Amino acid sequence: MTGPRTVIIGAGVVGAALADELSARGWTDVTVVDQGDLPATGGSSSHAPGLVFQTNGSRTMTQMARYTVEKFVRLRHEGRSCFLQVGGLEVATTAERLAELHRRHGWVTAWGVDARLVDPDECVRLYPLLDRDRVLGGLFVPTDGLAKALWAVEAQIELAKARGVRFLARHEVLDIRAEAGRVAGVVTDRGELPADVVVCCAGIWGPKVAALAGMNLPLTPLAHQLAWTGPVPGLEGQAEEAVRPILRHQDADLYYRDRYDRLGIGYYGHRPLPLDARDLLPVDEAEVMPSVLTFTPDDFAPAWEETRSLLPATAEAKVEEGINGVFSFTPDGLPLLGESPGLSGFWVAEAVWVTHSAGVGRAMAEWLVDGYCSSFDLHECDVNRFEEFQRSPAYVLERDCQNYVEVYDVLHPLQPMESPRPLRTSPFYARQQELGAFFLEATGWERPQWYDANRALLPGRDIPRPGPWAARYWSPVVGAEALATREGVAMYDMTALKRITVTGPGATAFLQRLTTADVDKSVGSVSYCLLLDVDGGIRSDVTVARLDAEHYQVGANGNLDLDWFRRHLPADGSVQVGDLTPGTCCIGLWGPAAREVLGPLADADLTNDGLKYFRARRLHVGHVPVTALRLSYVGELGWELYTTADLGLRLWDTIWRAGRDHGIIAAGRGAFVSLRLEKGYRSFGADMTFEHDPYEAGLGFAVKLDKGDFIGRDALLRRKESQTRRLTCLTIDDPADTVVGKEPVLVDGRPVGYVTSAAYGYTIGKGIAYAWLPAELAVPGQGVQIRYFDRRVPATVTPEPLFDPKMTRLRS
Repeated sequence: MTGPRTVIIGAGVVGAALADELSARGWTDVTVVDQGDLPATGGSSSHAPGLVFQTNGSRTMTQMARYTVEKFVRLRHEGRSCFLQVGGLEVATTAERLAELHRRHGWVTAWGVDARLVDPDECVRLYPLLDRDRVLGGLFVPTDGLAKALWAVEAQIELAKARGVRFLARHEVLDIRAEAGRVAGVVTDRGELPADVVVCCAGIWGPKVAALAGMNLPLTPLAHQLAWTGPVPGLEGQAEEAVRPILRHQDADLYYRDRYDRLGIGYYGHRPLPLDARDLLPVDEAEVMPSVLTFTPDDFAPAWEETRSLLPATAEAKVEEGINGVFSFTPDGLPLLGESPGLSGFWVAEAVWVTHSAGVGRAMAEWLVDGYCSSFDLHECDVNRFEEFQRSPAYVLERDCQNYVEVYDVLHPLQPMESPRPLRTSPFYARQQELGAFFLEATGWERPQWYDANRALLPGRDIPRPGPWAARYWSPVVGAEALATREGVAMYDMTALKRITVTGPGATAFLQRLTTADVDKSVGSVSYCLLLDVDGGIRSDVTVARLDAEHYQVGANGNLDLDWFRRHLPADGSVQVGDLTPGTCCIGLWGPAAREVLGPLADADLTNDGLKYFRARRLHVGHVPVTALRLSYVGELGWELYTTADLGLRLWDTIWRAGRDHGIIAAGRGAFVSLRLEKGYRSFGADMTFEHDPYEAGLGFAVKLDKGDFIGRDALLRRKESQTRRLTCLTIDDPADTVVGKEPVLVDGRPVGYVTSAAYGYTIGKGIAYAWLPAELAVPGQGVQIRYFDRRVPATVTPEPLFDPKMTRLRS
């Protein structure tokens, strides 16, 4: 037996996949426990209908689904494949859905999965039961199909067993034992299993099991309706289980699958039916199994009516059986993967559907064995991504139920949640409301996208209008605010920015180890840095301001950065890390006239000699103590001004009054994004993620290889010598063709990359899109096309930055 003593809790499709993947990588001292029988444990895997649609707006989720398909096709159960590759067809019955299928086709093409759009006749040829008059078109993915979930579970169990993994059925987990902050064992009703690593793959029981380890898991089990018809006329004698594609009718929240001469019908259109994981019945007390509840025909009635309209042959059939099957939802609809922040060695792989199960098994195995995941970018899936308020029971329940309702909805990338709001408001919120702010939401914060008060800026400005999709959550005021920032001065609410404090005698050495830049500089220095993983991939980009010899303020991207810092704290207590965000606020004051506004208010020299670019100083603005950082994400002279929340409103009012004579405006996030793209500033999570390294992302300047060792340095040296792709600036001439992100980039009709961030550049008068392209194509002047819905938008590789390349405005 090799590897640490590992216990996997849950032998469903995720636990079995993880056991297989771990043992294939040499970890064989693995025990898998489940309260149920094997392979049908009674969890969600045991009743899952098995439909695998790979198309997803998340590149990671599509990649994990693709791996699941590829693995299940290879897996054999009694000589038969564990995957019926019948293809997947999504149909549109409305113009809006047809446009959405074009967008989805862009996603799946960008992520490297073969797919094609089909007309109504082709839809009917692929799925003859369809009413031709109802269908406007479809999206067909030939490699989609039906996963035989229990076959896959059993096949992966057998593979793992052959390598020495133990599987223990009928072992209920009662407790997680810990010693000195580290997991030590799993207590079951049949005794204790010593453990160095525990992975919770308990599915709908996840919150209950995680709670034994002191972990609050933001997951809600919800019941979902699945019905089976009797024989359907026209399908008589069908000898194979499935011959037609799996079918989605998302306009009505429905999906369909074959079962010989009958159909399975899944329905998301009913009211949410949440459960508490603690209320799930024990295996032996459930009538069928714990994850199967009594079917509620009244909830299903609209689904059956619509089915008989879309598939006329079913009008003569009957619904013969049905279940309300329980499975997992999370506040953002993504899995929960990673290690507990409070108990070392306790990991979770939760809220994973059959579609992504093998991919998650591989991701977790790589993470555990190698210390990082090399196959998938997991930043969206890390369980530690949530803020504390996002783990409150009321928030989790409300968001999980809403995500159930919206699972098939057409959602715009800027579309905010409607409830619960407002949750987090900056001290400037009342003033922003007075100015007619149009608010979107960011990590719970109410964040202005634009201000209606600035409509007065529109006369005399030619603000081009984007196409209908990009024009959602947009106003011409966005363009006016961007131009006014370049011409005068604007205030931006930057409170949603994560702020971390790092203090103590070991603070400098700690940050030198974690970041790529040299932060051991004079007090007042500000450094742009990257956080890397051990494989040289970018975990985040941050700014580090040295406020005192042993005191740093870090501008970060989110809770994952805070979690990363805490996990690397030295054991000797020489470093303290804290979250400043809730008790502080920030105004970005930017524009050519920024110094004229702030200079007379400050008790410090704000001339270029007095406070240089990328320097920090503590000062007072009127009566308000402020930490001022001279940097700008919009490419203009100015400062980020931080103060405590209690004085935030006073700071806003002080600057606003002083700025009236200079034409000051408040500007929103829409203008901000346009301006930052004109300057070529990257946004972590969109432009670069865990899978990218600094050099291919155009951020090599932030890496100081001569400063000494830091996390990821050795791997980065190797990656630097084999660059095959580049984050590349594209420009688009026609403003109506402004794209929004995640579209495929084509050369000679062939997909070669994908868009990350995009907006219209109001200063330069062109659309801007950043995209990952092969290095040989990332050459200025190279023509490409961006597939945007049903059009191909011409774009050109263009040198960056597009605005002020000599940085004269920032440094003035």
